[in-house]
Amino acid sequence: MAISDVQEYTHLTDEEVEQIGRELDAIRAEIEDSRGAKDAAYINRMIKVQRGLAAAGRVSMLAGTWGARWAPRAEKPAVAAGAVLLGLAKILENMEIGHNVMHGQWDWMNDPEIHSSNWEWDTAQPAEQWKHSHNYVHHQFTNVLGYDNDIGYGILRMAREQKWSPFNLGQPVYNAALATLFQWGVALHDLDIERIRKGEKDPKEMKRQLGQIFRKGRNQIVKDYVVYPALSGPRWKQVMVANATANLSRNLWSYVIIFCGHFPDGAMHFTEEEIEDETRAEWYLRQVLGAANFQGGPLLHILSGNLGFQIEHHLFPDLPSNRYAEISVRVRELCDKYDLPYTTGPLHRQYGQALRTIIKLSVPNSWTSSDQPEPPTPSRDRKRRSDAERPPRRTELGGWMRRAS
Repeated sequence: MAISDVQEYTHLTDEEVEQIGRELDAIRAEIEDSRGAKDAAYINRMIKVQRGLAAAGRVSMLAGTWGARWAPRAEKPAVAAGAVLLGLAKILENMEIGHNVMHGQWDWMNDPEIHSSNWEWDTAQPAEQWKHSHNYVHHQFTNVLGYDNDIGYGILRMAREQKWSPFNLGQPVYNAALATLFQWGVALHDLDIERIRKGEKDPKEMKRQLGQIFRKGRNQIVKDYVVYPALSGPRWKQVMVANATANLSRNLWSYVIIFCGHFPDGAMHFTEEEIEDETRAEWYLRQVLGAANFQGGPLLHILSGNLGFQIEHHLFPDLPSNRYAEISVRVRELCDKYDLPYTTGPLHRQYGQALRTIIKLSVPNSWTSSDQPEPPTPSRDRKRRSDAERPPRRTELGGWMRRAS
């Protein structure tokens, strides 16, 4: 169900909404004031671990292939171990490091090497385009139909309010392709294929973005499928397969984590009416209602970029990710105090619900039942907004700017 009035949906008074905003602002201020050496040590340690895993993975592959002549039985285990280590390194770099650094979570350190304006991550999408589609668009207009391009990534129907077309019958196939090729799907995300298809995209901007994507994608392909395989000599095929396996594991893991945070039951969608004259406190409420957490231990949360605390991340996207666990205790207490839903559950259940939604919404609404009230307005084709139609709102979402051509 898409919500057009968060306050009415939650049955809160004006004063209660503003009080929630004040209490969340107080949490933000307290965490900001307490950032220090321990937090800096955390991100520096994560970067060292990630680089160590990547180096160990590359060395293991090369040692296995070059040593095959003398120890042929060790080749496959060494290359397999290298693929696992490299996959973990890519997951850690994308989820806990790259994603969070580019949100500006560590800008307060004033370290130019760990700053949102300088970080370029190990994936196909240029950092500038990701910061626009993610920081500027998604986090400001979370789950707002027509505004947030992350609702289905332009190929999946993820809300009953979205108009159905025969194209949606292929959703299970599109979903599998998106999961497998996730870094490439994300690379094309900021292009906004729908606006290109409708002839609404500025051709010069499209050409500039395509150039960025080509250069970044080319570098990724050359690194993983040309340079490192070439270093392994005649056994290059084994290293190429291992690198592809590492990239596949990163793609599938990133996809699952992101879908678990945005599409389980309980993660609400919103109509454009909700964001008209939206106050900061109402924006906070929308983040709580529009996101979902999942449960797990410390290692799971690190490998998922601490996005198991997706609600806290959407409330405070620029606060250090290692603080989300302690923040979550206070946010949940606040939700209990005001009888607000706090969506959470095991990882497998959250993804199972998201997958069920993908399958159910591949067919018209009349073919399936819903445990939510039917949309208050008829389903329709909700036009994607341009930047000019998406006004700036929040300042804490991480920096973003277009670079000169």
